[in-house]
Amino acid sequence: MSATDPTPQGVPADAMRRLAELRPGQPGGLFTSDLSVNEFLLVREAGFRPIGLVLGSSIYHVGIQLGRWGKNQELTTLSQAMYHARELAMTRMEAEAAQLGADGIVGVRLSVEAREFGNDIAEFIAIGTAVKADSPAPGGNGSWRNAKGQPFTSDLSGQDFWTLIRAGYAPLGMVMGTCVYHIAHQKLGSVFSNIGKNVEIEPFTQALYDARELAMERMQNEAEELHAEGIVGVQLNAHNHRWGGHTTEFFAIGTAVRPLRDDHVIERPTMTLSLDG
Repeated sequence: MSATDPTPQGVPADAMRRLAELRPGQPGGLFTSDLSVNEFLLVREAGFRPIGLVLGSSIYHVGIQLGRWGKNQELTTLSQAMYHARELAMTRMEAEAAQLGADGIVGVRLSVEAREFGNDIAEFIAIGTAVKADSPAPGGNGSWRNAKGQPFTSDLSGQDFWTLIRAGYAPLGMVMGTCVYHIAHQKLGSVFSNIGKNVEIEPFTQALYDARELAMERMQNEAEELHAEGIVGVQLNAHNHRWGGHTTEFFAIGTAVRPLRDDHVIERPTMTLSLDG
């Protein structure tokens, strides 16, 4: 295998070698992290050691699927493409974390960037900091990994991660749902009849409602597969990408969590006085 050949997970061999050379916690070893100083210290306070910056990437050709001009409908081919591309990036990031022997990945950022290779090509990127727990998880088998035996993933900030652990919860994984939806054009008669009026455009309302619900439902299904108690930090975003105003992607993402113990103690907030004038 050459230096640029991918591993079975699609991770370049160069990346695996770089991770193997980190040797965090060993003499002469080091760790890498994109956490801020405050986040780094709070993650350490929560009982986890950052061991390496991990990432996954997928440059994906997103095909074209046309919707009927006057019909509200999901464009299932595009929905599947957007989900699969993100899943590839996430899986490769998790493979890098597994190479480091990580228990989880914190501060995950999942983004989409257009590339100049073509109007229908985008790079999907997942990046975060792999961490190792100082002690076993309370209860169960003591593992911090999720029900699938994979390192947990979380897009929570270092502060939120610390609060979650201290309150008796643990992240299981980032869960997501997507729906690319074609929103019907108004008929010419409806356009003219609405001129000068305050009136709801019901087909548009229903289309956006349906699309968001599909994205949310798919995110919840992923959480149920992980046996989560709930999802925190949910974000529901709309992206047009290159499809135009009547075709929109609704993307739901959050962190699925599980309880570590029956009692949940929330730290009392402390007041901080600034020394600045």
